[in-house]
Order: sequence, then structure tokens, then C-alpha cells
Amino acid sequence: MTGPELKQLRNDLSEVLERKLTAADMARLCGLPEKGGADTIRRWEVSGPTPSATKVLRVLAMASERYPILEKFDVFDRHDVREEDRPAKRAAFREQMRDEARRRLG
Repeated sequence: MTGPELKQLRNDLSEVLERKLTAADMARLCGLPEKGGADTIRRWEVSGPTPSATKVLRVLAMASERYPILEKFDVFDRHDVREEDRPAKRAAFREQMRDEARRRLG
């Protein structure tokens, strides 16, 4: 993930969470310490996040329709899920991701 991609992710999450996310909000979502976390996010928005932070951010990104559901989370395309039920199950999963982000933000 590059710095500009992280900036775009912050905008996309702001849209789906219906609130403008600050760098401090993104730091909280990533589990960064309160002191200095926002500065870390701002640096990452220029240089790109660390590989371990990128993993967390990719999971958070699933709250938005603009990002794919990662393969290890995608239980919707299995043979035991009816095809007509898959869109609703995907939507419910994304809403769960949004709820988790809201919970982390307090």
C-alpha cells in the first residue's frame, strides 16, 4: 500500500462510516498509540505504511465496497451458500466491518 492509497482509504472509510476520519481516527483504527499515532499516519500517507500495518489496513478496507473481501474472509462463494444469498451475506459482512470500525472509534 502506498501513501496515496492510504489517503484514499481514509476518504473511502470516511464515506462509509459517514464521518470525516482524522489521522488520529486512523491511528486508533490501526491500534497505534494515542501519543504520536496521528503523526505516524500522516507520515504513512506520504511514504506508505509498514507491511504489518498494511495487513491491518487491508482488513479495515473491507468495510468499503471499493475494496475486495480478502480471500480468507470470503466464505460467501462456497458451495454451501446459495448464489442468490451471496450478495446479502456480503453486504451484512461489510456492515459488520463498519460496526467494528465504529466500535474502535468509540
